[in-house]
Amino acid sequence: MYVIELALKYSPFPLSVERKEYTQAEALYHQVRNALEKGRPELLDLTCEKLESKKIAVLVSEILAVQIYEKTASSIGTKRPGFTVDA
Repeated sequence: MYVIELALKYSPFPLSVERKEYTQAEALYHQVRNALEKGRPELLDLTCEKLESKKIAVLVSEILAVQIYEKTASSIGTKRPGFTVDA
């Protein structure tokens, strides 16, 4: 399972979407990245792979960063990759 995580302005919690296949996760990562590069105020629709009726629209101008990583069973209870600051 792969996670695409979006860091948003003024939000302490990221939005994340999961994909089963790496190619699908990478395609979504590049879709978000390309939208960020354009810099136009547009909506980006994200859907759940498991429940297609579960959707969210994100204003691209509110996205600070996007990352992709593999979700593994061993990562449960440990520090998540990226977007964290060691205290």
